[in-house]
Amino acid sequence: MSKQIDLPEVIPVFPLPGAVLLPRSRLPLHLFEPRYLAMFDDALKTSGRLIGMIQPNEVPGREGTGLMTIGCVGRITQFSETEDGRYMITLYGLSRFRILGEVEGFTPYRRACVSWDGFERDRGPEDHDPQFDRPSFLATLERFLETKGLNTDWDTLKDADDELLINSLSMLLDFEPEDKQALLEAPSLSTRRETLIMLIEYALHGGKGDNLIQ
Repeated sequence: MSKQIDLPEVIPVFPLPGAVLLPRSRLPLHLFEPRYLAMFDDALKTSGRLIGMIQPNEVPGREGTGLMTIGCVGRITQFSETEDGRYMITLYGLSRFRILGEVEGFTPYRRACVSWDGFERDRGPEDHDPQFDRPSFLATLERFLETKGLNTDWDTLKDADDELLINSLSMLLDFEPEDKQALLEAPSLSTRRETLIMLIEYALHGGKGDNLIQ
């Protein structure tokens, strides 16, 4: 997106386990709970139209649901309303953020004070992975999808840019929340690709052995 958006200190956050948004990627969402419909309506009234995606973090003995430390903010780029008042929306990932603390207030949804420091490259040009062995990766991915009984458009995957391919698969493939968080927090596209391959190969071996993501 060519338009620069001011990133505020306080943003609305949408805690959703297993769902991560990555910079320069698109995430479709289905909103139906009243608090998130209110969040969407309020976001549309702002110039940035921003919603922060973050995973919940269950803390034993803690009252309420905590949040992971790092999430990614997205700009609402598309939406449609159903006859019964639900919304289908698309978020375009702008930048990751670090949670500094939650903001108390009168909104039915959660808001957080965030820092954008350390994620400057998210707002820069597309990332590249010069060491990416695409044929080997796609062969491994094909075996993984076969074990899951899933099909995909291989022509589209073969033609996709490195970042779009790696980020889309990191967002779409069904991994545990802590593994999705590791993909989100990867400092570079190369690191994310290495983590993704590790998770796929771990699944292909039946998840045997020690936890790969600590």
